Amino acid sequence: MQLEGRVAAITGGTAGIGLGIAKAFLAEGASVALMARDEQKAHAVLNTLDAGDQCIFIAGDAMQQASVEGFIDAVIAQLGRIDILVNNAGGAGDLQPLVDLSTETFDECMKWNVYSTFWATRRALPKMIDHGWGRVINISSVEGKLGKPVFTAYSTAKHAINGMTKAVAQEVGTQGVTINAICPGLVITDIVQANGPATAEAMGMSFDEMVNLFSQESALKRPNTVEEVAAMAVLLASEAGGGITGGVLNVDGGTSPY
Repeated sequence: MQLEGRVAAITGGTAGIGLGIAKAFLAEGASVALMARDEQKAHAVLNTLDAGDQCIFIAGDAMQQASVEGFIDAVIAQLGRIDILVNNAGGAGDLQPLVDLSTETFDECMKWNVYSTFWATRRALPKMIDHGWGRVINISSVEGKLGKPVFTAYSTAKHAINGMTKAVAQEVGTQGVTINAICPGLVITDIVQANGPATAEAMGMSFDEMVNLFSQESALKRPNTVEEVAAMAVLLASEAGGGITGGVLNVDGGTSPY
């Protein structure tokens, strides 16, 4: 029960890595608030989790500033505080070479990934600082350290999140708050299974070929799992992770060389 008594807020928390982190936090005793757009799906997830008042859902759109800030405010109003923020909302979106990339598509990727992280963190930090304790965990990507053709917007966004993580860690390090980014490699979530064929097509290959490519780039020669990413999040959220801040930490099976 490493997180007993803590309140965690997770954007994009009803599927994939966000849901995996929610399950891990609940198992460690935290109260958890989940934000996502699909209310019907969210309530089905809450029923499956069967965590009672320990887990709540607050509808929100990560691409809208008022919605993201409203989520943080609602967490504090309903659960009394916010100790842990996981900025998980985001994704690759429409993959195109730079010469074909529209300003609108690029901007959408920035909002989904970078701005959502910026808005949520800026809103939550003062409350954490007031309490003298806080954890911010940004879900980045191995593409925030590397780069692939057609991933230009996504890679740019995740590099930006990594830079934000390092800078903010220096701002709040003496105030009891840590901030770190996790860079997963390929994780076969339900979202990846749904969107993966289109991603693979943009890369000029089949879905199976794409999975094999990402796997062979790693030392483990396989995708990572949601549970492996969630285990890192638990460490960073706990007292045991108190000495780790400004980190851009890989859970990528040895894909990134740094």
